[in-house]
Amino acid sequence: MTSSNPRRGWSARTTWEGRFNAPLRAFLHTETGSARVVVVAALAALVWANLHTSSYESLWSTSFSVQFGDWRVAHDLRYWVNSGLMTFFFLVVGLELRREFDIGELRERRRLALPMLAGIGGMLVPVGIYLAITAGHTSAAGWGAVMATDTALALGALAVFGPRFSDRLRGFLLTVSVIDDLVAIAVLAIAYPHHPSPTALLVAAAIFGVVLLVRALGVRFGPVFALLGVAAWVAVSESGVDPVVVGLVMGLLTYAYAPGRTELEQASDQFRLFREQPTPQLARMAQARLTSTLSPNERLQTLYHPLASYLVVPLFALANVGIVIDGQLLAAAVTSPVTIGVVAAYIVGKPVGIVVTSWLVTRLSGDRLRPPVGWVAVTGVGTISGIGFTVAVLIATHALSGPALDEAKLGILVATIGASAITWLVFRFAARLPAARRARALLGVTEGIVDLMLPVDPERDHVRGADDAPVTVVEYGDFECPYCGQAEPVVRDLLEAFANVRYVWRHLPLTDVHPRAQLAAEAAEAAAEQGAFWEMHDLLLTHQDALDAPDLLDAPDLLGYADQLGLDLDQFREHMAKRRGVDRVAEDVDSADLSGVTGTPTFFVNGRRHHGAYDMVTLSAAVQAAFASAKLRPEYHREPEGEGSTDERAEDDPPADGEGGAGRSGSP
Repeated sequence: MTSSNPRRGWSARTTWEGRFNAPLRAFLHTETGSARVVVVAALAALVWANLHTSSYESLWSTSFSVQFGDWRVAHDLRYWVNSGLMTFFFLVVGLELRREFDIGELRERRRLALPMLAGIGGMLVPVGIYLAITAGHTSAAGWGAVMATDTALALGALAVFGPRFSDRLRGFLLTVSVIDDLVAIAVLAIAYPHHPSPTALLVAAAIFGVVLLVRALGVRFGPVFALLGVAAWVAVSESGVDPVVVGLVMGLLTYAYAPGRTELEQASDQFRLFREQPTPQLARMAQARLTSTLSPNERLQTLYHPLASYLVVPLFALANVGIVIDGQLLAAAVTSPVTIGVVAAYIVGKPVGIVVTSWLVTRLSGDRLRPPVGWVAVTGVGTISGIGFTVAVLIATHALSGPALDEAKLGILVATIGASAITWLVFRFAARLPAARRARALLGVTEGIVDLMLPVDPERDHVRGADDAPVTVVEYGDFECPYCGQAEPVVRDLLEAFANVRYVWRHLPLTDVHPRAQLAAEAAEAAAEQGAFWEMHDLLLTHQDALDAPDLLDAPDLLGYADQLGLDLDQFREHMAKRRGVDRVAEDVDSADLSGVTGTPTFFVNGRRHHGAYDMVTLSAAVQAAFASAKLRPEYHREPEGEGSTDERAEDDPPADGEGGAGRSGSP
């Protein structure tokens, strides 16, 4: 469970299946946090190299060898960082892409088409610009250095300059940048090998075949795959190809999946045994059972993502960014085709390639393929993709040498600063748009993946609001869950703010941690039989502390609530005694299971799972995004917090005829 500090926005949940599948938010948080460390490391490298060049170069050129008998591998320290430690960075990239394929946004394969093509366009245009500027020079061989985007720095810059509450925007950038990385690593392996050895490549291919065989046999023992990975790294290194490709391939071969309910229940049972008898043996068994519920992808990401983000990439920056910036280099860079080509490729080529390709794909597909965000946001993704840093420097070190390499590194640094500044301008422009237009400009009109497997049925579900409301918020809740109690006033404010939003409550009593929740849910169904579900719902959440009674069925609280609501007490008591509501509650629990709900409260907005906080500002942003996706304008009872006045909205973006206008029935 996480903190429920109101200043940060309530985000805690009572765990049911345990939120084991890594959300995109956790990945992004690590990436953006590590960006600061990378910037500090890059600045330290520049200061070090300019204050004491000889010590900087002598350290990173120090030879380091590994020897087993007569077999020996020797490289300088910079190589071990660039091609050794960076393997873990690309392992994380491969793991995240595979996770997105298996359980993330890319599980709907058609969603991959546009970001993939946008990523390719965002590489071809910069390469064309660079080759045009460096035509006739030997430095044209450095074209591969202008292809990739630095995922960590780009996400970090987006967190600083971009809009709040837009995981789709960050997800789109992540997909485009990972496509860039995939192609860039392929180019690094194919276009820039050193003394290629076909025999070593065949050995590496055979090792990857063994990896596939071992995986197919169901082996889950990590050291086996670690040993095979090391063997593949050595073989690829001996082949002349940069062995960082091994990390990417191993990541892509690692499955990701959400844990099954049966496995989680078994893990919970094992943990209870440990609580009853805390012995070392039961502790090991409980730990093993809990670990077994996680996919290999999840376990490896948890292990290596912080390592790669906070250690490997900063070390890479420290080892490679140190160039002596003096008058001679600056004078040469002003007229250098390499520096000009790199800066132009990233500052101009990246946004042009991504935006134009996205626009062409959208038009040529007849709007069947659209960006998951608005066009201003697509532009922002294009400009921020001009931060090529990590992979750009990596490829430059393979493609160029001497003064040309220093000029390329300087160009990469200038492009990084320039891309960040232009991105800030793009989102500053977006911030000045009227609220509704800003929502469409940033969030677009693309339909999200429907995560809610059982659609809302007004004849069955408990609904507050009009049946024809264009935006529906569904909450899976537990009357004894304290976080559901925190969310209730937020939901009330949300319905008071938006006139054309409906709200649905579905039961998810977590009886293993809230023993009275099932009985409370059945009491709500008993009240629903007499047309008073929402009144009972409100009382139960308002007086959650009363659910701690030793025997709630015999306690006066439920009958007292029924009496307070003017219900027929005999009918209410009979309903509870015969447990006529148990099947209705079970239907909601089954629907939660189908939708992969992992705890309470869990919200869905127009069928799309809402990740993160459930404070008023965050839920309002999610609702506005749903209106933008539906090409509709929200109608307001009053202005949501933090969005300006209703009068300003009405003046800037008046509602269209026939849109919304639905009243709310059974409102709080």
